[in-house]
Amino acid sequence: MSAETTTPTFEARAYAAQSPTSGMAPHRIRRREPGPGDVRLDVMFCGICHSDLHQVRNEWQSVMPTAYPCVPGHEIVGRVAKAGRDVRGFKEGDLAAVGCLVNSCRTCPACQSGMEQFCHGPAVFTYNSPDPVIGGVTYGGYAESLVVDQAFALRVPKGLDPAGAAPLLCAGITTYSPLRHWKVGSGQKVGIVGLGGLGHMGVKFARAFGAHVVVLTTSPGKAADAARLGAHEVVISRDAEAMAKHAGSFDFILDTVSAPHDIDSLVHLLKPDSTLTMVGAPDTPTPLRTMGLIFGRRRIAGSLIGGIRETQEMLDFCGEHGITSDIEVIPAQQIDTAYERMLRGDVKYRFVIDVASMKQ
Repeated sequence: MSAETTTPTFEARAYAAQSPTSGMAPHRIRRREPGPGDVRLDVMFCGICHSDLHQVRNEWQSVMPTAYPCVPGHEIVGRVAKAGRDVRGFKEGDLAAVGCLVNSCRTCPACQSGMEQFCHGPAVFTYNSPDPVIGGVTYGGYAESLVVDQAFALRVPKGLDPAGAAPLLCAGITTYSPLRHWKVGSGQKVGIVGLGGLGHMGVKFARAFGAHVVVLTTSPGKAADAARLGAHEVVISRDAEAMAKHAGSFDFILDTVSAPHDIDSLVHLLKPDSTLTMVGAPDTPTPLRTMGLIFGRRRIAGSLIGGIRETQEMLDFCGEHGITSDIEVIPAQQIDTAYERMLRGDVKYRFVIDVASMKQ
């Protein structure tokens, strides 16, 4: 997929970081004009993911170095402003969404099985990936406009609040996919580690799937909110006695924490042949004693978002069950403040940028 440098482009307002320490500020970017199979969105809302902060500050430079200027954002909801002549399923005025992916090779085994996030190509992510059409890197949803191939555009069910639906495109699918893959359902005891942007969605989905939901948190003050979100029980993970009472009793645990924490104590909560799945991404190696795995034939796994088909399934499920993210809407001028508050855990539970504020 080589860049077509002659592709017509247009200018769009955005917020970008110029360096790891510059902060976020207004910036102008180039978007391609929609081709026959493209959809152009006027972006309405874009969620702020913890990975945006990591990328902006180049904290993943060893595996995913940041190219500057960096325009983050992969939790995007907007209105279709233009649909190419070959587009099917979207028309002007429709509510549509874009998540973490904007392209893939479409021919490798992962793509053929509906798991474009694992594309051998590799996948083209919504921002900070090489742009195969106009060159440079892709720019994300902290911008007033976005152009995407129709195969990577998603339908937003009627009745869902557009702002509350935006975080479903990352926080939602990141938790929905592993819960579905490991067949979480009625009669199972499921642990959700952490009650942040990811964890609160894990609680909502696990409860909707019929599981007995237990939140594992270091913060006693989150117990009331965990219950409001659908948890049946709350366990303070720093309380050794409370943890011991649950030893060997969980069918599945979803770990959403991105900071270093004690994995061994979580492994011992699993039943034999059960799984702890990591979706948080600590930026330092996680120590682990293998004996907890060996005695119980337990497993530790990882999961990355979901493919386009599964993401649409998740959105449809949310439409049927009235599930959205708990959010705080902010103007673009407050992105840096939101990043600092996010680091302190001072948000319930996802910041969402009102993109119209970029015109102010």
